[in-house]
Amino acid sequence: MFTLMIIVFLVGYLAIALEHPIKIDKSASALLTGVAIWTMLILGHEAFQPADIAAAGHGSGWVVHELEHHLGEIAAIVVFLLGAMTIVELIDVHGGFTVITDNLKSKSKVSLLWALSILTFFMSAVLDNLTTAIVMSALLRKLVKDKHDLWFFAGIIIIAANSGGAWSPIGDVTTIMLWINGQISENIIRHIFIPSAVSLLVPLAIASFFIKGDLERPEVEKEAFGHGSFVSLKQRRFILFLGVGLLLFVPVFKTVTHLPPYMGILLALGVLWVVTEIMHKGKSEEESSPSTLTVAAVIRRIDVPSILFFLGILLAVAGLQAAGHLTLLAETLDRTIGDIYVINTIIGVLSAVVDNVPLVAGAMGMYSLETYPIDHKFWQLLAYCAGTGGSILIIGSAAGVATMGILKIDFIWYVKRISLLALLGYLAGVLTYYFLG
Repeated sequence: MFTLMIIVFLVGYLAIALEHPIKIDKSASALLTGVAIWTMLILGHEAFQPADIAAAGHGSGWVVHELEHHLGEIAAIVVFLLGAMTIVELIDVHGGFTVITDNLKSKSKVSLLWALSILTFFMSAVLDNLTTAIVMSALLRKLVKDKHDLWFFAGIIIIAANSGGAWSPIGDVTTIMLWINGQISENIIRHIFIPSAVSLLVPLAIASFFIKGDLERPEVEKEAFGHGSFVSLKQRRFILFLGVGLLLFVPVFKTVTHLPPYMGILLALGVLWVVTEIMHKGKSEEESSPSTLTVAAVIRRIDVPSILFFLGILLAVAGLQAAGHLTLLAETLDRTIGDIYVINTIIGVLSAVVDNVPLVAGAMGMYSLETYPIDHKFWQLLAYCAGTGGSILIIGSAAGVATMGILKIDFIWYVKRISLLALLGYLAGVLTYYFLG
């Protein structure tokens, strides 16, 4: 059963990768894979049961307990994703992003790629890479018409978001984990900033040789924002600044209250919801159609299959973690290799295939603060590798999964056009950290 679970995971992963050739939506493959792994886990629970639980004679109940535990963590991410996507869509239907796109005069592909990537790099350090990827995906839809240009820009944006998140304690879920548990401090900014910047600059520099000419921008539909309803320039600016400001407030709310980030995003959504209701309350039907500008309408535009894909793939990885596959992998790496640079580099590459959260959690469980004290090179490099390694494959990070769903990026296309760039940047960052250390 142990081997069979791995086979099922790989088959499901292959189905996700070959979504377009086999014509089966990746969300369906992800959900089936997740449920199948947990089904095998509970049917063969005796083989996976920890010794202390087996001695207590609790049977299969521990599997349900593990499922509920992991589902709580997954639900937190899904709720956060749903809230962030709703806020971004609400800004979009009010024409907020036109405030930015109207001021981006350059049509040069190279200039825009550099400008957007650097903006993403710094935004994700403050906002977090998932939310930044959602915001930038919405912005790209307003800037780029050609599908393959759009996908290429999005691929570099994913690299930028993950690189930016790796050097900040609040930029990525794994750095948050390490920060809260005391493995790293704010000093990570000083040690990881340059390697993270290198991991973006290398792909950017290479990409600049391949992209030429000017971008073709999408035609602006007549009164596109609100689908025909009038929103003044002042209101567009207000909603943009309020929405982005509320997103930036989420990490502050978490730091002050110690509540999970999804509580902050729900607070932000609630505030924006109330403000937009009040804003349009006194308008006539000709000025503001309730069917287009309300949160109730915006939620219908959210890409639910993408959220279900996220749910399925995280369930599948959580099942492997509960069964002990990831712990065994971490122990094998430690026993056979030992060198912290090589171990972390491999963990980073693996995070492109397996979610980086359980990989980091496994590493945190293997080594105590007595072995590697706070801000040790092992923890710093782990934060960098787990954060940036996920860019190698599009489903290796939350930012990649969200962008893939929003912009309908093909998995195989990403492997052919972006993966090598991301890998070169990732390895360049590792070498930079090694030589600087």
